[in-house]
Amino acid sequence: MEIRVLENSKEQGKISFILKDSNPVYANTLRRIMIDEVPAMAIEDVEFVKNNSILYDEIIAHRLGLIPLKTDLKSYNIPEKCKCEGKGCNRCQLKLVLRATKGSGTVYASELKSKDPAVKPVYGDMPIVKLLKGQTLELEATAVLGTGKSHIKWSPCHAYYKYKPVVEITGEVKNPEAIIEVDHNNIFEIKDRKLVVNKDRVLESDLSMDFSEIDKNVKVAASDTDFVFYIESFGQLSCKEIVNKAVDILDEQLDEFVEELKKAK
Repeated sequence: MEIRVLENSKEQGKISFILKDSNPVYANTLRRIMIDEVPAMAIEDVEFVKNNSILYDEIIAHRLGLIPLKTDLKSYNIPEKCKCEGKGCNRCQLKLVLRATKGSGTVYASELKSKDPAVKPVYGDMPIVKLLKGQTLELEATAVLGTGKSHIKWSPCHAYYKYKPVVEITGEVKNPEAIIEVDHNNIFEIKDRKLVVNKDRVLESDLSMDFSEIDKNVKVAASDTDFVFYIESFGQLSCKEIVNKAVDILDEQLDEFVEELKKAK
């Protein structure tokens, strides 16, 4: 198995890579683990001290829960795996405080004050509620690690993949202009009156395209062993952290499976 990075944009929180010499089972398992089982920090409980804004407590609590929080996986445990057995300690939960009194204005996520500087809202300009004259919002929120399979607010990313396109010209193409006319992704071009593959555009190929009716020498197929992955982080973790943690989780699950098989004997 081999991985070749295509694009890595830390500013946009995106990465794309080719997973080579693998199979659909492994590719889809990796994708599902990234989305559903890589843990992230999110607000789970909210205790309101005062709220006379236009929004009910439940609505504000829901909005707070959906604010992505920077996550430090080395410093926190998932509650059920913590030594305190989920009772609550500084290794499995974090307190954030919000006190806002405005004559008129919007309360933003950046006003959430975290007791851990490493864990704070990813996007400080996310609006929570608008306060009018005389209105106040005071609350204490508790954030914990969780996974996307429990609630989407704990999912760290959007991950998807496609089969790597294999584009071939197996012989002389009699009418290259006809291919160019229906090729909306520009994966072909004409050089010296011959149809050639634009190697820079191969990965943009539409696997549903069928050129056989125009010329059987032009073929677009899907690789059985290579996959193009795309990962878009929501900001809690970097793409690199998400991929590395997903692989670690898969290894742990396989080790656990082997141990259970040994017990079955």
